[in-house]
Amino acid sequence: MIRVTVWNEYLHEINQPEVAAIYPDGIHGCIKAFLEANPEITVKTATLDMENHGLTEEILNETDVLIWWGHMAHDKVSDETAQLVQKHVLAGMGLVALHSAHHSKPMKLLMGTTLNLKWRHGDRERVWCINPSHPIAKGIPEQFVLEKEEMYGEPFDIPEPDETVFMGWFAGGEVFRSGVTFRRGKGRIFYFQPGHEEYPIYHDKNVQRVIENAVFWACGNSERMEIICENPEPLEK
Repeated sequence: MIRVTVWNEYLHEINQPEVAAIYPDGIHGCIKAFLEANPEITVKTATLDMENHGLTEEILNETDVLIWWGHMAHDKVSDETAQLVQKHVLAGMGLVALHSAHHSKPMKLLMGTTLNLKWRHGDRERVWCINPSHPIAKGIPEQFVLEKEEMYGEPFDIPEPDETVFMGWFAGGEVFRSGVTFRRGKGRIFYFQPGHEEYPIYHDKNVQRVIENAVFWACGNSERMEIICENPEPLEK
């Protein structure tokens, strides 16, 4: 059984009725529901407003893969929680960072770069699977279309990925490395770009399959190394 914790700010859904209409149980609730349809996965959720943002040492000790969705409140996440997530990833916990989670504190600690990119609202995206033999690409067609998505474009200030699995092409002509993997310590990290809260991205079956595949891939190093540093320093750039 793979133990997943889905973390979400859960702010857009409670402050914007149009987002709540798409995700009445929150983005985290939507992701939990489709992942739990697989009998090999069990899911807990955590949100920003919970004590310690719902991510205690005990919770992370019982998490094989952490899924992180953030957008408008990256600065509200405590440094202590971000460092705790970093520590557990280095020790073997998988991390799946979705959409604007590229700017989350844990990702900045783990990547060591700005993670800046170009962006603008609403555009049609065609997601190309450019590494079809990768486990995260299992069952994904050569391409699929998201009729409305927030445009993310290159240059994307990330370290050189271990693997690029998906490339996004937008109707405005921009391209983006929309699905990339990294390894840090014993942990596996997958960043996946689709997921703007104003659009029903996480109801798309291809997007759901990518995230489910990513959970199985990211838990590959679930054996934790002995944690020797309570508050690790950020990784070097």
